[in-house]
Amino acid sequence: MKKRYFIELSFRGTDFHGWQKQPNAHTIQAEVDNALSTVLKEKVATVGAGRTDAGVHALSYTAHIDSNAYDPSLKSRFIYSVNSILPLDIALTDLYPVSSEAHARFSALSRTYEYRINLNKNPFETEFSWYCPYRLDVDLMNKASALLLKAENFKSFCKHHSQVKTTICKISLAHWSSDKNTIVFTIEADRFLRNMVRAIVGTLIEVGRGRFSLDQFNHIVLAGDRKAAGLSAPAKGLFLTKITYPDKLKMI
Repeated sequence: MKKRYFIELSFRGTDFHGWQKQPNAHTIQAEVDNALSTVLKEKVATVGAGRTDAGVHALSYTAHIDSNAYDPSLKSRFIYSVNSILPLDIALTDLYPVSSEAHARFSALSRTYEYRINLNKNPFETEFSWYCPYRLDVDLMNKASALLLKAENFKSFCKHHSQVKTTICKISLAHWSSDKNTIVFTIEADRFLRNMVRAIVGTLIEVGRGRFSLDQFNHIVLAGDRKAAGLSAPAKGLFLTKITYPDKLKMI
């Protein structure tokens, strides 16, 4: 019986059509599967923690693999070998054994994203943040963000025609922080819908610009209609930063 391992990755999503393999598309999963299969000399099919949209980045992404070919005593050499095959946009950062029941997607307790906005034009930040040349009321945006913690149904922020059984999510954190010319939105939830974070950010920017009041934002949340919300923020400012799992899954 093959042993199960979690792998930790980071990637720059700019030139990829997201994580998941797709016909005739450049994806992160395809690159990772190829590198792992080459080093392990067996066919490897990763199971990822979930999809990411095209252009979205990850500071920390988890997938699992099943293999008998991996030798834990050669971990450092293995990571080096895989990274020598992966493109510069993707890095394998860790690999560790987990229980056979552990699942990169279904065992996750929560996921955390950050969205980065640059208020001043900066050519060195254009690839990893959204340039918004507007005067934004961050305090008001935080008041609106607090309303998300009370909500359950996020259909208003779900991409049209998404094939999901439910649009119910539990958000445990939603907050804006500012540092000089940069503001960052951090959001944590048990699950996210397709395009959800970008749609929320785009709508909150409208609040910060004075185009939506708090009452209007609350109405948008409750409406269950994607057309009621604002435009989605560009993918380039979005980072998956953390996925939390039960400690008991990790084997020592």
